[in-house]
Amino acid sequence: MTRHDRVIVGISGASGACIALELLGMLADLGIERHVIVTEGAERTLELELGRGARDKVAALATCCHGSGDLAAPVASGSYPVDAMLVVPCSMRSLAAIAFGTGEGLLARAADVTLKERRRLVLVAREAPLHEGHLEAMLKVTRMGAIVSPPVPPFYAGLANLEDMVRQIAARALATAGFDPGERLRRWQGPSDNQANGSIRTCN
Repeated sequence: MTRHDRVIVGISGASGACIALELLGMLADLGIERHVIVTEGAERTLELELGRGARDKVAALATCCHGSGDLAAPVASGSYPVDAMLVVPCSMRSLAAIAFGTGEGLLARAADVTLKERRRLVLVAREAPLHEGHLEAMLKVTRMGAIVSPPVPPFYAGLANLEDMVRQIAARALATAGFDPGERLRRWQGPSDNQANGSIRTCN
């Protein structure tokens, strides 16, 4: 499969805008082209959670920002080659629109295109607790080929603060989309000698 080093990042109105910002920074560091779609709900969430300058920070980290209603954008067509799409964070409204193919706005359309072209789609679904409708939509998109990856922190990684947690969630989403975040992702290496409880492990 041809690699294009180009991704779509959708930002919906769910809580967790900081994860999107961290992810965009990682993609920029890796030299990946970033096409960003910010929904109307996300515009408000960015301001509430990260302050008035947050939208400008997103724009600065994007290669190209597309209007949420711009269905003529190149990412709305399967003929425009991308490697993957991530929706970070993914609201239940956006997840449902993707699951049932409503084509509601550019984010849902781009996700629909990603699925039909058999490209990797990662949905960092942010909601708790979940009711049956949420679970049904998650099951539906999973069967269609998407990967639902809730922002669950790796507690085994010795995270010291919120920034560490956000970094690890973003790095895990990036790895799930098929990109190597390098040392940004703390991978499980097994227990230390003191934690092994007498078990024997031989590694060459």
